[in-house]
Amino acid sequence: MHSLMGGGLLCAVSGLVLLIVATATDFWMQYRYSGNLSHQGLWRYCVGGKCHVHTITIGAALRAVARMPLIQNAATRILSAFWDATRAFMLLSILSCFAGIILGLTTFSSSARLTRTRMAGITLLIAGLLALLGLSIYTGVTVNVFAKRYEDWRFSWSYILGWVGVILTISAGVFHLFAFSKDSSVDSSAVASS
Repeated sequence: MHSLMGGGLLCAVSGLVLLIVATATDFWMQYRYSGNLSHQGLWRYCVGGKCHVHTITIGAALRAVARMPLIQNAATRILSAFWDATRAFMLLSILSCFAGIILGLTTFSSSARLTRTRMAGITLLIAGLLALLGLSIYTGVTVNVFAKRYEDWRFSWSYILGWVGVILTISAGVFHLFAFSKDSSVDSSAVASS
């Protein structure tokens, strides 16, 4: 049980670091804009070596509603929701992964070991699924909107680190759940033999 939980915690900590780096950095997508190599992340975009904060947020979209025609208004709302949803899912994933790690660490010194092992596994699976949702939304909008705008574009290293973080976080949850099932089956067989 301890080796499965140790492996799960190693995967969880590695996944947490990768999710934090992916969420914080500006290299989710690289593209050419006006001949300059540019890149963007969840928080900023950089063109020609100068970085700017994304201005399409819920507040900016609501202020722009009164000034835009109907079609542009809808596009602004979609892009605003895209950025906000991706950011929210990634941040929630980081928080859930951190909570799962704390739960996993407390199982080594707690009397309620089985319950906390199961809860750590479930929390880490939720963290992985939240990051999966965030990355899936980003992928869908990038392929359907930005790929049509820029001919020479590609996903970059921050985006790839996010996907590796998803795999590690989900693996950590699975390790914890296997540790729970292995330990609960050992406990039930010990009770049955008594």
